[in-house]
Amino acid sequence: MNPKKNSGFTLIELLVVIGILAVLFSIVLIAINPARQFNQANNAKRRSDVIALLNAISQYRADLKGALPAGITTTVANISNTGSDICADIMGPQLYLPALPQDPAFNNGAQITDCTVAYDTNYTVVQDASGRVTVAAPSAALGEVISVTR
Repeated sequence: MNPKKNSGFTLIELLVVIGILAVLFSIVLIAINPARQFNQANNAKRRSDVIALLNAISQYRADLKGALPAGITTTVANISNTGSDICADIMGPQLYLPALPQDPAFNNGAQITDCTVAYDTNYTVVQDASGRVTVAAPSAALGEVISVTR
């Protein structure tokens, strides 16, 4: 006689495997943390943008023997056409920047290429009493302070 051989898994075995896989998946998801990764990437872009803006301002200043773009004052202002309007100065004839960078949290970080239309980079600029210029990204994520002074 041949006893009937049962093949396959029991319901309990399948549930245990599914439970283990769910726990492993949640651990991996927490370790990867995609939201934090995106915030870190956006902050890296903000740091790069702040440095590019400050480099363009420094090149402008060097070419004009120490003069700053007219829009930079001792009051903190957004780099925008309603705040510190430096677009024409750093994207003008000398072309210190091919386009103004924009914070990645606004308008998908699309660069500003036309100074005649309304724009706001969502970065700030200020000159202190000793003539040093600070460019900052006030909307930095993860509690970071992104600011460069030169």
